[in-house]
Amino acid sequence: QVQLVESGGGLVQAGGSLRLSCAASGRTFSSYAMGWFRQAPGKEREFVAAINWSGGSTYYTNSVKGRFTISRENAKNTVSLQMNSVKPEDTAVYYCAAGYGRSWYVQVSAYEYWGHGTQVTVSS
Repeated sequence: QVQLVESGGGLVQAGGSLRLSCAASGRTFSSYAMGWFRQAPGKEREFVAAINWSGGSTYYTNSVKGRFTISRENAKNTVSLQMNSVKPEDTAVYYCAAGYGRSWYVQVSAYEYWGHGTQVTVSS
């Protein structure tokens, strides 16, 4: 079992920055690829970014490339999402997820464990 707790959400103006963090507890953190997803009201949960077990490989959805950066610290059991140049369309509840395996994943179904989410609101 892996428990995930997100933090760092809030209200930010368009063009600003926000850093989300996810603290993991439970089984060996480095055995899991980690991902960030988001869900806006009335929409399906969508992939944002993912990182492999070592942090050496990352992947982003096109809409956040060059603006968001995912990183992890296995010694501290944490994964972060640095969000720069945010836009109103980034407004959503952001979820941290863990999927067993060494590579990163894009599909929601590939992740076994999920946090409860943190709200990010970007004002125009």
